[in-house]
Amino acid sequence: MFDLKPLLDQLEVPGNYQISMPEHFNFGFDVIDARAGDGDKTAYIWVDRSATHIEHHSFSDLSKASSRFANLLHGSGVAKGDAAIVVLPRVPAWYEVIIGCIKAGVVAMPGTNLLTAKDIEYRINKSQATTIVVSVEHVAKIDSIRDSCPSLKYLILVGGDESGWINYEKGCAGVSDEVEPAAVCRSRSDDIMMAYFTSGTTSFPKMVPRDHGYALGHAITGRYWMGLREDDVHWTLSDTGWAKAAWGMLFPQWLFGAAVVLYDGDPRFDADIHLRLISELGVTTFCAPPT
Repeated sequence: MFDLKPLLDQLEVPGNYQISMPEHFNFGFDVIDARAGDGDKTAYIWVDRSATHIEHHSFSDLSKASSRFANLLHGSGVAKGDAAIVVLPRVPAWYEVIIGCIKAGVVAMPGTNLLTAKDIEYRINKSQATTIVVSVEHVAKIDSIRDSCPSLKYLILVGGDESGWINYEKGCAGVSDEVEPAAVCRSRSDDIMMAYFTSGTTSFPKMVPRDHGYALGHAITGRYWMGLREDDVHWTLSDTGWAKAAWGMLFPQWLFGAAVVLYDGDPRFDADIHLRLISELGVTTFCAPPT
């Protein structure tokens, strides 16, 4: 397992932007699992749509849940290097799915919740994705295009039961919370970890791959952009399908052991709710787009 501490100590020197990339690195094992075994503090604080129900999830919780999903992927036939489109709201399953994909070597491809059926069809066929993970509001979209997506084999549904779909909750409940050896990805830092699609404002969206080393590179983001420390509570406003989610809700924060706020809020911004939660949750660092 990669030792993260020397790298973080190295960044304590002002102006030091050098990161020595190890040959092998996997954010799921080397960061999430490592932090689960080292004090096991809060990884993220989930707040539901009503902004009244609050859950604290530890690194241990996330480690186990993501390992279960990695095992579910492997047991279902999804292989290392396969692409998985992930379209989920800001719910705990999003973290579990993304980290589980990383552990299994499956290329997670987050998409925004605004994607249409045609948008998703394009992304599946462009990436030759074998797998899709969505919430119930997207099922009809996928069912309408699945015959036009020959590479698509595995359909996983979070929060519901539908014919022809793997139930996420039931599937994860039936597997171990320790990663089975056959499901483990011994990933190189330059292996592809995930991919995003550009917004496609002037032409068709382009696929932008990111390797496992990309996650580690966000140590620069965490130290010099956000100034993160282990006792911080960070909140970034972002859809899970935006690349901003990787910068503000995932990699930099957990490299430094900070807790993240995951609020499944209404798309319409409510300043009163946000200000109340900032105070109630003890948010110390905050990031939001100008819109």
